[in-house]
Amino acid sequence: MVQQTVAIQPGQGVNARVAIAPVAAMRLVGALLALSVSAVHVADQGGILAFNSPDWLGWSFRLIEVGGVLTAITLLLPWSRWLGWAAGLLLGFGPFTGYIASRTIGLPGDPGDVGNWGYWVGTVSLVIEAALMVLCVGMLLAHWQRSGSPRPLPWRKV
Repeated sequence: MVQQTVAIQPGQGVNARVAIAPVAAMRLVGALLALSVSAVHVADQGGILAFNSPDWLGWSFRLIEVGGVLTAITLLLPWSRWLGWAAGLLLGFGPFTGYIASRTIGLPGDPGDVGNWGYWVGTVSLVIEAALMVLCVGMLLAHWQRSGSPRPLPWRKV
C-alpha cells in the first residue's frame, strides 16, 4: 500500500508528483530503531548477562531492553495504529532524558558520569533515541490528522 500525494510547485505542471513513503516502511524503520535502542543498552551494560550497578540502574537497562523488543513487535503488527508509535516515543524519551540527567545533575548511586559527554556509546544512544522520537512524533501527528480528530492541534487556529 503506497500512499502518494500531489504537490504542485509554482512553475511546475500538473504532472509533478511527490511520493510519500509507505506506512509499512515507516513501521519497519521504527522497529529497527527500537531494536537499536535495546542493542545499545545491552552493549552499554556489557552484554546480556551483565548487570549495571546500582541495581536500580541495571533494572532500568533491562526494562529498556525488553521495552525495545516489545515496541518493535508492536510496530510491526498491522492492528496497532498508534500504540506502537506511542510506545516508541516513550522508549526514546525515557533513556534520552536519563542520559542527559546522568551527565548534568548525576543519578543516585552513579555520580561518576557527570560531565562524561565523550562516551561514544552514549552518543550513539542519543542519536538513535532522538531519531526514534522524531519519527514517532511525526507518525502520531499524521495519524491524528488522518483520523479526523474532533480536537484541533494545539497550534492550529480553528
